[in-house]
Amino acid sequence: MRLRDISFADAAALLARYGLQLERVADDAPIPGSYWGECEAGLIGTSVHARGDTPVHSLLHEACHLIVLPPVRRAAVHTDATDSVEEEDAVCLLQALLGDLLPGVGRARVLADMDAWGYTFRLGSAAAYFERDAEAAWAWLAERGLVDAARKPVLPDAPVGAQLPGKKHVTAT
Repeated sequence: MRLRDISFADAAALLARYGLQLERVADDAPIPGSYWGECEAGLIGTSVHARGDTPVHSLLHEACHLIVLPPVRRAAVHTDATDSVEEEDAVCLLQALLGDLLPGVGRARVLADMDAWGYTFRLGSAAAYFERDAEAAWAWLAERGLVDAARKPVLPDAPVGAQLPGKKHVTAT
């Protein structure tokens, strides 16, 4: 699944919840801050750069690298955000969880696209890792307040007046 297959506004709104910006790159231009090149998403500071042909799983994966970082460290990120194997493992879980928050995407699609891209896991698939082999990564996310006890993503409060993917208008409480 590619960014052009979903609502750019929905993806941008989800990232904005975490204080990130989604920057649209022209379809024929190189993606700034892309670690993998080609159509893969890029990172510079608090911005995730993507083209219409950027895979949604790539966009979510790179965004999750920024999400798991303390905000003060995000500004220094350029291209490579991975701090550790533990972080990388946790990011793989979080990207699938965020897939559930994007209309028309979902966790199953993100996990299947991770397999198609070439992610490798001991149990043979991203879904198997997610469901049966990621206890340390779940704990890593929970320790940082990024998932709750039910293993659902903990979303920061939305800015007043923000329009969230698949949700009605958010108002101040």
